Amino acid sequence: MAKRVHQPREDAEFDFILGMSKVPVLAYFTGTWPKAIEPCRVMDLVVGGIADEYTGRLTAVRTDITRCPAATERYGITGAPSYVRAMLRTCGSVPGGTRRAYLPE
Repeated sequence: MAKRVHQPREDAEFDFILGMSKVPVLAYFTGTWPKAIEPCRVMDLVVGGIADEYTGRLTAVRTDITRCPAATERYGITGAPSYVRAMLRTCGSVPGGTRRAYLPE
C-alpha cells in the first residue's frame, strides 16, 4: 500500500518521489523552529485530509526545509508552512476551498 504522505529525508529522495509520481504532486514544506512548529502540525492534518480525499490522484510530500535545502531553494520557499504544485506556488495559510482549486478533479 502506498504511503499517504511521503516524508523524504534528503533532496535525492524528494527528487525520486517527484520523478516516480504519475499524478500531480502537492509538496508542502515544514520547519522545526519554534514559531513554525504549531502551524506545520495543523497543516499535517490538512494535507493528510487532502491526501486521503485525493488518493490515487495526488501525491502528497511533507518536506522538511532543513533536510531538503536544494528543493527548498528550487521552489523559492522562504517560510513554513509553504506549498507547491508543479510551477504554482502558494505560501502561508490558504483557506481549504482555495487550496482545493489547485488540485485535480
